[in-house]
Formats: sequence, C-alpha cells, structure tokens
Amino acid sequence: MAGVSSESLSAALASLETKLAHASLELSAELFGTVDVLDGNAGLRRALTDPARGASDKAGLVAQLLHGKVSAEAESTVASLATSRWSSARDIGDALETVAATVAIAVAERQGGSAGLERLEEDLFAFIRVVGSSHDLQRALDDSKATAEAKGALALKLVPNASDASALLIRQAVASPRGLKPVALLERFVELVAKRQDRWIAQVSVTRDLTAEQTARLQAGLNNLYGRDLKINVEIDPALVGGIRIKVGDEVVDATVATRVAELRRQLAS
Repeated sequence: MAGVSSESLSAALASLETKLAHASLELSAELFGTVDVLDGNAGLRRALTDPARGASDKAGLVAQLLHGKVSAEAESTVASLATSRWSSARDIGDALETVAATVAIAVAERQGGSAGLERLEEDLFAFIRVVGSSHDLQRALDDSKATAEAKGALALKLVPNASDASALLIRQAVASPRGLKPVALLERFVELVAKRQDRWIAQVSVTRDLTAEQTARLQAGLNNLYGRDLKINVEIDPALVGGIRIKVGDEVVDATVATRVAELRRQLAS
C-alpha cells in the first residue's frame, strides 16, 4: 500500500490510538468480519472507494451495511475509513484488516504490557514454526473444502495455550488469509506486534557510556514521561559530538550538539 492509501491508513491508525484504551477483542472480531464482507462484494468496495461519491453518501452505505449488526464503535471505524481516500478498491479492506489486527494487539498490550506483547508474538511464532515444518498441516489449512470453523479448530490445537488475542489472530489467518498463505498473513501480524513493541523500547544514543547513576536517572525520567516501564537500549555514537538522542516508537527527542549545529547552519543559509 502506497501513496494516498498509505496516508489514509496512517491517519486511521493515529485516530484509533486515542480509542485503544477501551477497545476490546469483540471490536477486533467485528472489524475482521467486515473485512470478509468487503472481500465478498466487489461492487461495495468500489462504491466505498469511489472518489466521486461524497462522504455522507459513503457513510450512509456503511450504515445500511452494518447498523444494528455490529457495535457503534465498529460502524464508526468502518465509516471513517470509507470517507478517506484510497488508491484502489482493495486497499480499504487491507487497511481495515490492519486496524482490526492493531486492536487485538493493543488489547494484549493493555492486559499484559510488554509481557503481553511478547506472549502474543511467541504464540504467533509458535504456530508459524509448527505449520512451516509440516506439509500435511499446510495442505489441511489450504483445503478449500474445509470450513473456516474446522480450520480454526485445527489451528488452535497447534497452540493450545494461546492467549485470547493470539487465538483471534490465528483463527482469522486460517479462515480468511485473503489470497495469502495463513503463515504469511500471520507474519504480517507479527510485524504489527513488533511495531507496537517499539513503544516500550527507548533507543538512546550518546557519545560515551552512561554511568549506572545516569542510567538510573534516565530510566526513571523516561518511565515517568511515558507512564510505563521502558526498556532502554544504549548505543555509542561519536558522530553526535555531545548530548543525547532518544527515540521511543515514532517520537524522537534530539538534544545533541550535531543537531544544534545543523539547525544553526540552516538558519544561516536562509
């Protein structure tokens, strides 16, 4: 996904972030279910991504499709995507799949913090390893004659101790891989988990090693700033000249001499 579709997905994920504190696995399941509906109706996908249609018209189509069948939050999420711009009709389904998976991942994070994300990642990797090592399992999960329920039941037997969030993502991957192998779709979900885990890691760049006392102060300050226990990874970067650079997820705090010199050069050049 690129261009305008990528921008729409980024905006949708940014908006979703403010709602994740109260999101549930039920919401994720409803969104995945809507992906299946969109995949089964090419005309609907085209209507929801037609740039000639107005936002209110698209929202009305979503209401006709979903009102009373899913939660108000799910309907609102789909309507918001429908009123965004998309490069192709398929992109709205891909974006909704990403949003649905992000909700499930955020629930795992909320319930267990970084440990919850690690368990989710381990569950998905466990399934990927088991299926990847067995041609019989791959054929069974690819069998077009098998029902989604049968595939889901088989899949969960392979990871009997999977968390609820893991089970939801695994069932979705085997029931609706959307043109991919189930393992390939789960690998995409693992990438989303890894991206979410970055929120718990502070990448710290300095010009020389920090003392134990400096590290402790930095740890306490960052934990207080972000309201969570962050893992700190420190790397030595002489190019910084002096100061410190901190990256947590997509946020960067840069208080280095190199950055201040570069800014001064830009000011002088202008």
